[in-house]
Amino acid sequence: MKAKDFKDLKLKETKDLVKMVVAKKDDLAKIIPNLKAGKEKNLKKGKNLKKEIAQLLSLIQEKEIMKDETDKQ
Repeated sequence: MKAKDFKDLKLKETKDLVKMVVAKKDDLAKIIPNLKAGKEKNLKKGKNLKKEIAQLLSLIQEKEIMKDETDKQ
């Protein structure tokens, strides 16, 4: 994920980010068997998807923390 894409994701709402995580996890579930069977040529695709999922989950967590902080004040 490029820095520009990540900045655009910061503007999205949490529910949209959760939908993206579910979609990426679906893709990952489809790609892993293909990697093991040797059908997928891009071997880094699984690693990149895991990284993107982690970034999205971190962004969701960050938004939740910010929401809690503003609610306390």
